[in-house]
Amino acid sequence: MIVEICANSRQSAANALAGGAQRIELCRRLDVGGLTPSAEDIDYCLHTLHLRTHVLVRPREGDFCYTPAEFQQLCRDVELCRTLGAHAVVVGFLTPDGLVDTVRTRQVVQLAAPMQVTFHRAFDEVKCDPLLALEQVISTGCHRILTSGCCPDAEQGIPTLRALQSTAQGRITILAGAGITPANAARIAQETGVTEIHGSCKTTLPDGTIQTDTETVKQLIKSLSL
Repeated sequence: MIVEICANSRQSAANALAGGAQRIELCRRLDVGGLTPSAEDIDYCLHTLHLRTHVLVRPREGDFCYTPAEFQQLCRDVELCRTLGAHAVVVGFLTPDGLVDTVRTRQVVQLAAPMQVTFHRAFDEVKCDPLLALEQVISTGCHRILTSGCCPDAEQGIPTLRALQSTAQGRITILAGAGITPANAARIAQETGVTEIHGSCKTTLPDGTIQTDTETVKQLIKSLSL
């Protein structure tokens, strides 16, 4: 079982590492669902912490239908991640009618190589059968899908996650995320068959800062090894 921790800062990344995380999804601004982190933070996680780092590339909050200028910026950020040595980028594109934008996704997969590409939780907003959306993402060459099973959290999404995992048949990795805790992670993994779990393990500090909590990361990993 691979545990990926969503880290929104250098300190969160360090806390995830101290907790035993095998990799991180690096971002900033979790309060708006996550945005592209700085080049300095990417470099720090890769070359100072020596963490396997998947970088969220999202230029703004809101929907996943980007203007040509926003998409160009996103592509430049993908190229920067590749230059810095990131292991993967995390992106998601939808069409105005709520389907997977296979054209843009395929373009980014080709641009990102040899990095891996994760299609993020934009997947959970598709306006079609999730199994159809799965096939669309697979057709683009993405390596994994971060999804809650198209539900508010992964625990509620267990039936769809199970169907996605079964249908994928090894063609793409299903990364279960949203609302993952030490209390429910093992059940979600066991009942869906997924081999990768994504959690934030976050806490809010007295000053309002959102940060990864080392002890919660440890508890999450321990719960999956029992």
